[in-house]
Amino acid sequence: MKACLLYSPAPVERNPLEFTDAPDPRPGKGEVLVRVKMCGVCRTDLHVVEGELPPKKSPVIPGHQIVGVVESLGEGARRFKRGDRVGIPWLHSTDQTCEFCRAGMENLCDHPTFTGYTVDGGYAELTVAPEDFVYAIPEAFADEHAAPLLCAGIIGFRCLRLSGIKRGGRLAFYGFGSAAHIATQIARHWGVEVYACTRGAKHQQLALQLGAVWAGEASAEPPEKLDAAIIFAPAGELVPPALAALKKGGVLVLGGIHMSPIPSFDYNLLYQERVIRSVANNTRQDGEDFLRVAAQIPIHSQVTLFPLRDANRALNDLKSDRINGAAVLDCTQ
Repeated sequence: MKACLLYSPAPVERNPLEFTDAPDPRPGKGEVLVRVKMCGVCRTDLHVVEGELPPKKSPVIPGHQIVGVVESLGEGARRFKRGDRVGIPWLHSTDQTCEFCRAGMENLCDHPTFTGYTVDGGYAELTVAPEDFVYAIPEAFADEHAAPLLCAGIIGFRCLRLSGIKRGGRLAFYGFGSAAHIATQIARHWGVEVYACTRGAKHQQLALQLGAVWAGEASAEPPEKLDAAIIFAPAGELVPPALAALKKGGVLVLGGIHMSPIPSFDYNLLYQERVIRSVANNTRQDGEDFLRVAAQIPIHSQVTLFPLRDANRALNDLKSDRINGAAVLDCTQ
């Protein structure tokens, strides 16, 4: 099969992914072999490729927003059949025995594996995954529009849940990429006022098109005090202005897997029961709940398509904020 392999992390400007031939994977016990149709390009992929997440496997095939078709079944796999359209997310597997898994918090599992990071992912023509961690893709979505739902969508949904935002509340997104452009549609469906704090006129314009009541620079103060804010940008310097924009008792959610250092700030920004919380990974239930809601709305993900061989270019465009919405690799080209 053709695949993009990362042998050694490096700045994406150096185009570190090698588009080459790789052995076809084989499904093990309880696994499915999936022929990849589309794979979303996530900021987490950027952190993997550039080494901001410590390397766990070399070489590794990145990619964890995978949409494809079941090609074959491993021993004992019965949940899907050949030809079924499925999605493979970031959370590849958990031990299902640690205290967190037993408590229904498998996103915090002590011994997880992650697609495209600790195991090979979807920047390839074929991949494998445990059937218990694979999603059925709703018919409402074309392959390319389904791919960003599998991380940007699910993580955005979990962030919304943990923010505690309610109908009529005011919510800001800091950074307006793939996750925020999906989460905005959910928030608007829930009757929430959305404010977009993001650099770049095209991102601000997209936010307004999706129903945001205001869009401005990330450093600007929104015109109203907020009930909650979510930071998707990996920029720790956004924490103080986001806290300053919150009402008393407001919640700030940090939605990324990696963030630059957070500067010190005056205690008054946190006082009056403001809360900072992070979001780590997702549970399978998050994914099932989100995909159901996404099909009901229905969510429309704005995508820019790249052929698989151009994964380096897609990552460069993502890093340079040239992607409006989500980047997706067409793994059939």
